[in-house]
Amino acid sequence: MAAMARAATTSDVFNAIAEPQRREILALLRAGERPVTEVAQELGMTQPGASKHLRVLREVGLVRDRKAGKQRLYGLDARGLRPVHEWTGGFERFWNESFDRLDAYVQDLKQARQEE
Repeated sequence: MAAMARAATTSDVFNAIAEPQRREILALLRAGERPVTEVAQELGMTQPGASKHLRVLREVGLVRDRKAGKQRLYGLDARGLRPVHEWTGGFERFWNESFDRLDAYVQDLKQARQEE
């Protein structure tokens, strides 16, 4: 279990999705399960490269795999994105305030134009 705790700090979800190719893999898997050969082909990666990325994504809980006949299919496990969602959610208030300010500004402009 100690090894797991250490692994979590070096390969957490945030580190995993910091890598652009891994984000591409996740985007691809949104459309459905794929074998590693297809992942590699669609994203222009080598198969060992794709396998390595998929392993990282699996270890942090973003991808699950299952055997289907002779091949292994990789699929998105979006539950693993919860920490990211919760973290970014903490900034929503700032977005909303920005949009409210923008909206008020636009209303002021309209008002000023009508008064000209």
